[in-house]
Amino acid sequence: MSDVLLRVEGLNAWYDRAHILFDVGLEVRRGEVVALMGRNGAGKSTTMKAIMGMLDQIQGKVTFLGKDVSRARPHQIARMGMGYVPEDRRVFTDLTVLENLEVGRQQPRPEAFAWTPQKLFDLFPNLGEMQQRPGGQMSGGEQQMLTVARTLMGNPYLVLLDEPSEGVAPVIVEQMAETILKLKREGMSILLSEQNLHFAGLVSDRAYVLENGHIRYQGTMAQLAADDDARRAYLAV
Repeated sequence: MSDVLLRVEGLNAWYDRAHILFDVGLEVRRGEVVALMGRNGAGKSTTMKAIMGMLDQIQGKVTFLGKDVSRARPHQIARMGMGYVPEDRRVFTDLTVLENLEVGRQQPRPEAFAWTPQKLFDLFPNLGEMQQRPGGQMSGGEQQMLTVARTLMGNPYLVLLDEPSEGVAPVIVEQMAETILKLKREGMSILLSEQNLHFAGLVSDRAYVLENGHIRYQGTMAQLAADDDARRAYLAV
């Protein structure tokens, strides 16, 4: 298997007549956490959706596991081993924690970590204490954890994680950072959409910075943290 799991080349995307992404290019290697950063409205979530096959109006090339998935549908991409955790969580509110996890179950994959509910409860002890609780009776942070856990039940090679620190309590943000580091130690690859530089710096190896749908900066997280001009230009509020 190639060291590069995901390669995006010349990606353009539209919503109706609005041109949102302009020749976006990035890559994620095996065992790597890559941050896709930028202010609100920069195009981070659109990039995630385009990679996952959720947009109809795109041009460019998306390669996953060496295969062109630019025209594949979301369920086809998911079955290949790409997981997606949307910003708005989308848990099944009438289903219990255990039932939500079962919805995400897929067969084990070669060279991918094989997740089970018990392994996920070890990773997310809070979920283990509420296995029979309906998703609709959970806090936003708990729902965020459940959505990540449900995605992992698909035994993915790569997870697209959209704004995990957005709108959750600081204690949940810290737990999420530790979770990402644990996943990385298991060999998981993650593309992380984020505008919180501190959070991204805790977990990420490299960063791409979007502004108005264009990639304006790329480098290691250490390089970005040390580049005051880039941070002021593309990340400061």
